[in-house]
Amino acid sequence: MTGPRLDWSGDSLRLSGALSITDVDDIAVPTGAKPRRILLTGLTRLDTAGAWRLLDLSDRLDAPIEGATPSHAALLETVRRNLAPPDEVPAPKRLRDVIVNLGRTVWARLRDALDLTAFLGGFVAEIARLLRHPTRLRATSLAHHMQAVGLDAVPIVTLMSFLIGIVVAFQGASQLQRFGAEIFVVDLIAISVLRELGILLTAIIVAGRSASAFTAAIGSMKMREEVDALRALGLDPVTILVAPRILALILTLPILGILANIAGLAGGAVMAWLDLGISPTAFISRIANGIGPWHLAVGLIKAPFFALIIGIVGCRNGLKVGGDAESLGRLTSASVVAAIFLVILADAIFSVFFALMGV
Repeated sequence: MTGPRLDWSGDSLRLSGALSITDVDDIAVPTGAKPRRILLTGLTRLDTAGAWRLLDLSDRLDAPIEGATPSHAALLETVRRNLAPPDEVPAPKRLRDVIVNLGRTVWARLRDALDLTAFLGGFVAEIARLLRHPTRLRATSLAHHMQAVGLDAVPIVTLMSFLIGIVVAFQGASQLQRFGAEIFVVDLIAISVLRELGILLTAIIVAGRSASAFTAAIGSMKMREEVDALRALGLDPVTILVAPRILALILTLPILGILANIAGLAGGAVMAWLDLGISPTAFISRIANGIGPWHLAVGLIKAPFFALIIGIVGCRNGLKVGGDAESLGRLTSASVVAAIFLVILADAIFSVFFALMGV
C-alpha cells in the first residue's frame, strides 16, 4: 500500500494513496501555496489521524475538501464534530456593554437589598410572635449561641482592642508632643475607643467569626435537607435556626463592646505611662473629669444595630445555600464581605447622625 502523495492539478491539490497515522508527517504543502480545493478522488485509505491532518490542512489553506468517498466523508465529519473548539478571542467591550453590565450589577444589588429587607421584616415579625409566646424560644439554643458568638470571642476581641489602644496612644503621643499637649492623648484615646474603634472593630471581628459561622452551619443543614425536614414537621426555620442566633448576637455584642472599650483604654494607659509618664491614676482621673457619658453611650447604641446586621446577613445567606458545596463556600465568603461592608456603612451613617445632632 503506497503512502500519501500530493499533486497539483490546476488550482486543486489532489491527494492519493493511503493517509494513516504513520503517514501524517509526510503531508507537506509548499510555502505560499493557495489551492482552491483539496481533492480526495485518489485516496485509498484514511484513519482518524489522517482525517485530523486533512481537516487541519483544510483550515490552514482555507480550501474545502471534495471528492471524498461516503465512508471517508463520514469519518471526516465525525472527527470534525469532536475537535476542540478554537479559542475565542474576547471582543473588546463597547460602551453599550459596559452600561448593560453596570445596570445588571446595580439591579442585582437592589434585588439583594430588597431580599435582605424582606428577611429583616420576617425576623421582626417572628420576634413579635416570640414576645407573645416566649415559650417558643428555645433557651438552650440561645445560651449555646451566646457562648459561641460572645464568650468564645472574648480573647480575640480584648487582645485586639488592647493593641489598638497601644497604637492610638503611641501615634497620638508622637504628634501631640510637638505642641507640648501630651495630656490630651488621654482624650484622644478615650474618645476614639469609646465612640468608634472599640465597638466598630469588635463588630468587624464578630462579623468575620459569626456571619461565616451562621452561613456555614445553616447552609450545611440546607444541603442535607434538614431545613426542609423542619418545615415538614411544621416547625419554622426562622424560629429554630435564625432567632436564637440573632438574639444571641444582640445580647452579647454590647457586652463585647464594653470589654473592648476597657481593653482599649488599658492599652492606651499602658502606652501613655511608658511613653509619656502619665500615671494610671492621672489617666483615669482625666477620663472621669473630661470625658462625658455620651461618648460611651454613642458606642453602645450602635452595638445592637451592628449585631442585627451581622445576624441577618449570615442567616439569610445560609438559607440561600443550594445543594452543592460551591454555593456554600461562595455564600460564606459573601456573608463576611457583606456584613463587614454594611457594618462600616452603618457606622458612617451613625457618625453623620450624631454629628448633626451635636452628640
